Amino acid sequence: MAIYPIMMSQSKFIHRDSLNYPYEERGLQFGDGIYEVIRIYNGEYYLLKEHVDRLFRSAEAIKLILPFTKKKLISLLQTLIEKNKMTVDGKVYLQITRGSSPREHEFPVETPVNTYAYTQNLPRKHHLLENGVSTITQRDIRWENCYIKSLNLLPNVLAKQEAKEQGCYEAILHKNGLITECSSANVYLVKSNKIYTFPATKRILHGCVRMRVKKFTADLNIPFIEEGFNLEDIPAADELFLSSTTSEIMPIIQVDGKQIGDGKPGKISKQLQEAYEKDAKLISSTIN
Repeated sequence: MAIYPIMMSQSKFIHRDSLNYPYEERGLQFGDGIYEVIRIYNGEYYLLKEHVDRLFRSAEAIKLILPFTKKKLISLLQTLIEKNKMTVDGKVYLQITRGSSPREHEFPVETPVNTYAYTQNLPRKHHLLENGVSTITQRDIRWENCYIKSLNLLPNVLAKQEAKEQGCYEAILHKNGLITECSSANVYLVKSNKIYTFPATKRILHGCVRMRVKKFTADLNIPFIEEGFNLEDIPAADELFLSSTTSEIMPIIQVDGKQIGDGKPGKISKQLQEAYEKDAKLISSTIN
């Protein structure tokens, strides 16, 4: 299947094999840009408006002036999946940087932004969703503005790699023992039929699926308490789970080699998975 990166600042679509990436590019040299990953199910976007809204919030936070309206961007993203004939499960990666200019720390003047987006097939992780995943804990060494979905992800990359090297799916991050989120997901603890998670401050990414989890809990009459929990709370948890665009609502059954609950996805995690599938209008499910 042909993949067409989208150069929206130039208002045209280009085949990926024809793309020349400039070496003096502020995203490449400074991480001076923002991004979004948007889920596609059966050729249709899920939570597209929420992702576009967050992209614009991130742009405002770094003083990046976007060359299009939200409505125009949504139209371009729809065209992207049409050109790629996306009819299966996948994702779009969208990145916008402050443009290409000689390397100086100050913002360039009258330099157009660079916008890139491409589609990629991404099947659902049925086995992991059904059985849960193992995680590790890591100290959160990121900056204080994690609510901005910026390109500066080296601490996240290092934490995720450490999890991989230990045979785990994710790294749960903490600051002085207070759990914030994972390297690429929000994280939640269930105790006595209540859900606890770090509040949506500048210290975490305000996940689009996180916002949906909050809605699902309201619909299911499950208390959703936006308070951070601590490392020492994890062993006594009834359930743990994480959420993200690519992981959906993923049960956690082990942390640092220690079993959570009975070592199986819990009741509330399953309820939220079912709510997610219904909300995303997924055709079929292997989750019981």
